[in-house]
Amino acid sequence: MSYDNTNRGALFKNEDKQSDKHADYRGNINVGGQEFWLDAWIKKSKGGKTYMSLSCKPKMAQEHQGAPRNPPPRQDPDFDEPF
Repeated sequence: MSYDNTNRGALFKNEDKQSDKHADYRGNINVGGQEFWLDAWIKKSKGGKTYMSLSCKPKMAQEHQGAPRNPPPRQDPDFDEPF
């Protein structure tokens, strides 16, 4: 039985945080079958309530700091190289 991750995600404590601009939590989320990087910052509202501010970027975005680089596109095994 395979697990369907569609419309699900996970955040993990950012152990590599070096400044306040870095996210407190990092992870990924799948929305409608498309993968995204997900970052979260713990903040306080003017009224004193704690909340999470979120940001997401498509997984193909290179600017997700600290994330592994996107792998190169897979080659079709049935495609013959022209040389």
